[in-house]
Amino acid sequence: MSDKITISTFQLFEMFPDEETARKYLEARLWPQGVHCPECGGFDRITKRKGGYYRCNQCKLDFTVRTGTIFGRSHIPLHKWIYAMYLLMTARKGISSLQLSKEIGIRQASAWFMLQRLREACGNDFSVLSGIVEVDEMYVGGREANKHVTKKRNAGRGAVGKTPVLAMRQRGGRTAAMPIKNADMTTIQRKIHKHVAAGSTLNTDESGVYHGLHGLIFRHDTINHSQGKYARGEVTTNGVESVFAVMRRGLTGVYHHASVKHLHRYVDEFTFRLNDGNVKRHTMNRLGSFVDATVGRRITYKELVA
Repeated sequence: MSDKITISTFQLFEMFPDEETARKYLEARLWPQGVHCPECGGFDRITKRKGGYYRCNQCKLDFTVRTGTIFGRSHIPLHKWIYAMYLLMTARKGISSLQLSKEIGIRQASAWFMLQRLREACGNDFSVLSGIVEVDEMYVGGREANKHVTKKRNAGRGAVGKTPVLAMRQRGGRTAAMPIKNADMTTIQRKIHKHVAAGSTLNTDESGVYHGLHGLIFRHDTINHSQGKYARGEVTTNGVESVFAVMRRGLTGVYHHASVKHLHRYVDEFTFRLNDGNVKRHTMNRLGSFVDATVGRRITYKELVA
């Protein structure tokens, strides 16, 4: 592996020029102990066939490295999948389906489906945060004033008609983010208890939804933004707000719109880039983490458009 932590697009093409090189890489990554059946998990009674196919003589399953992953039943060559993962991982604010279709030479509709599958893999993180954890929420959606008269809710200003997104960022560590139905105290505090370890210190603003968190489980420090204060010693939410800054730029500038139905996948994508796709890691390590996350996360087109 190169001493540099990044590899260029040209280098990636040299590493994976065709389907065969991509298949061998995926097999080595997903089957480090050797070929095994994705159905029964058997190693011993596997017969190799042509074109990357294998036969499990125990459960009679014919399979490839695609089976049981987001690549399953896709006609797009594997080296194009790897290039799509590389682009999604290295583009700080994401890549649109139109741009991806031009980059790898497929239809825009196929690129959209491909990206949604990749985002589905990004949601495979169950980490628990600890230490100092910054917590904040933002709202995603169009402004009421800009909506067509038939779509206006006429229920007030601010967060009306928008979807709340809650984010928690461990100081110097990982990030957890997810859309929530309601930005009320019960919902937000339930998510905090689920994703933050006991004994951690929470940094939030002075919103009432965080009241009552200080006690036996957490230490809770607040910063008063309404008074123009954004840091008090180590107490700040600037880290988690930087997560929202990138997310807003991506949703607005690259994707333009994310429906409520698919918003959680877009949020997972941005979160993955901050965690396993962190630029401080070597590109191949980041790509490897992405490949690992593809197992067991397949979603069909019918499920996406239902």
